Amino acid sequence: MDLLSTGLTKDTCCELMPELRGNRLNISELKGGITNKLYRVCSDSCDYAVRIYGDKTELFINRDHEAFAIKAMANINISPDLVKYMPENKVTIVNYITDSYTLNNKDFYKTSLHEHIMRPVRRIHNSKIKLPRIFNPLTEIQKMSTILNGLNVNYPKFKIAETIHRLETLFEIIGIPEEKYTACHNDLLAENFIMVKNRNGHFKEPMYIIDWEYAGMAPCYYDIADMFQEILVSRKIEKRLIKLYCKNHNFDKNLYYIDLFKPYPDIYWFLWSLIQLNVSTIEFNFYNYGKTKFENALNNLELINEKYSCGV
Repeated sequence: MDLLSTGLTKDTCCELMPELRGNRLNISELKGGITNKLYRVCSDSCDYAVRIYGDKTELFINRDHEAFAIKAMANINISPDLVKYMPENKVTIVNYITDSYTLNNKDFYKTSLHEHIMRPVRRIHNSKIKLPRIFNPLTEIQKMSTILNGLNVNYPKFKIAETIHRLETLFEIIGIPEEKYTACHNDLLAENFIMVKNRNGHFKEPMYIIDWEYAGMAPCYYDIADMFQEILVSRKIEKRLIKLYCKNHNFDKNLYYIDLFKPYPDIYWFLWSLIQLNVSTIEFNFYNYGKTKFENALNNLELINEKYSCGV
């Protein structure tokens, strides 16, 4: 069953979920996925989000780890519930968050939403949940570089080896051991925040977080740095979000480490984009996306040198 090329039809949907046979199904493709294909399946008895894994995503995503993270976070009302995990069909199904709104970058300028945004992030990091994956930012970047090299492609315009060496030096300065890592999402782009409009039903929290493909034990500062490099808000908004996150405790320490981690997610997603450029069948401008990430990383390395005299 090659759902990635054929898409999700009523027949294939009923093959995946025989319990829906005889139901009147409404199937619609959800926009915004650049790794997978996403569908919403509605009937009188259900409302599901169906993810069909993208080509070669097994190169950098462990679906067992993703399913574990979804279940763990659903238990504390941060993720919607896992309905079915079917890796043999390259499918994961979760409850669709009905009567909801998907955030975009501009929403992060709305101060009325800031506590709703940072509350689930803070709860993830303070949950004491132990996820099976260790997401060491430097190690993950090195893995991505190895995958890219294995594809026998070359991008001399980007000084990849030199930039990774700079990140290795910076990682020694940061000096956070893996035993200090906490549960993290590691892909906190705006569209992964889902605001619930009506909480009278199953969803009790005002904000949920979806897409746990990259979740693992990581430095909490990396998680927030990744979010900042996705939403690209002003410095004033960054500081306000950090103050809410840490409840004004150790603000300077949090700001320092978040700043130092900012180049890592950009280089990670830069390498990811070049890999996708060579393996994905989903239509997206991976090259320009990656180029922007690379340039942002270089700019942040220079800012770190200026502000904190790191010499990297």
